[in-house]
Amino acid sequence: MNSSPPRGVDAERLHRLLGTPELVWLVERIRRRLEREQPLTGPVSLATPTQSQRAAVERLLGRSPRAGRSLSVRLDAVDAVLRRSGISPDGLAVAVTALTGPVTPLSRVHRDESSAWREAYAPLDALSHDRPHFAAWVARLRAEGLVRRLARTPDVARPLLADTARALRELPAAPAVSLPAFSARVLGSAHALDDGTPLATLTLSGVRALTGLPGGSGASWRRDAWAAAGLLRDDLSSTVLTLNLRGDTALDWMADAGEPCVLTLRQLTYRPPSVSPPKVWICENPAVLAAAADVHGADCPPLVCLQGQPSAAAHTLLRHLHEDGARLLYHGDFDWGGLRIATVLLRSVPWHPWRYTATDYRAVAAANPSLPPLTGTPTEAPWDPALAPALTELGVRVEEETVLDLLLADLA
Repeated sequence: MNSSPPRGVDAERLHRLLGTPELVWLVERIRRRLEREQPLTGPVSLATPTQSQRAAVERLLGRSPRAGRSLSVRLDAVDAVLRRSGISPDGLAVAVTALTGPVTPLSRVHRDESSAWREAYAPLDALSHDRPHFAAWVARLRAEGLVRRLARTPDVARPLLADTARALRELPAAPAVSLPAFSARVLGSAHALDDGTPLATLTLSGVRALTGLPGGSGASWRRDAWAAAGLLRDDLSSTVLTLNLRGDTALDWMADAGEPCVLTLRQLTYRPPSVSPPKVWICENPAVLAAAADVHGADCPPLVCLQGQPSAAAHTLLRHLHEDGARLLYHGDFDWGGLRIATVLLRSVPWHPWRYTATDYRAVAAANPSLPPLTGTPTEAPWDPALAPALTELGVRVEEETVLDLLLADLA
């Protein structure tokens, strides 16, 4: 019973009459009706009452015992007893509130909860406003319920999403840094993004939106996902494939031989090439670089291969070359995955299309009537707004190997 019952309620008599253990079921039914803002009229029933529960109802209503398997009580009758006896002159609702505490309507609970969740998502909403490529990801988070599964309540979600937004605003990291060092600087703990934490799960989900990296699982996938955003578990596993770059003894030796070279992030961090050519060509697939080495050898202009999603090493190398004045020319597969890879790279460094526009796509499609069908989820091509509609219209994919002769001719 409340320590301060509503004015006019005889708390002691109310407790003896309605607050007994045998009538808990009745009080709970009344309270549920109050929560649902339903009228306190009509009957409520108990399917299999005990004898003591039957006796308590008879005492409450002052009626003779009744036969039957269930027990029925009219709320209007209980309200009349409370008013007539003076125990609760304002009726049943006031009496139940006095016994059990204030009642919050469920509609208000739902409104308050919805408002609390909106407030919790505010940091991600601000992130998607400032960086629109996160907008679709934030919408998916809401729709799929990942945050609610991880956090359960808005109070837990609020700091979790604030930290997620804080981390994603700092990505991609340039230059690349170790994951613990990044966590310590941005989030205040070197272990904030340890595997399995809700924050790591959400931030990795955002990294996929940032980089276009396909979904996956396992330690190797997580390492590659972090590395794609410039966060490193180590600086040796992230590599980039090159041909005929110069700038140190080893690179010069490989370029003189016209042989491909694999550079690690460690090399690029501590000893980047000291010479940047005026123009660097970039391809998506190793087959292009291998063919260029076979056909042109040491005469091929500098070529960098992403090998799919650009690694931290690739980002680091290309940013270094761009900052040293190199003009970057890019070609990739004409499919939705290829457009995503190109868009990720464009967020890191400015590049110019190398036979990678809507005009080029239409020309190749017209010349090759047996191209495979285009599959996957559409995306945009910021460097050429006409390219994505062209892919949708023609519905075929063009791999780099299909236009290999044209690319090799450009590299002659």
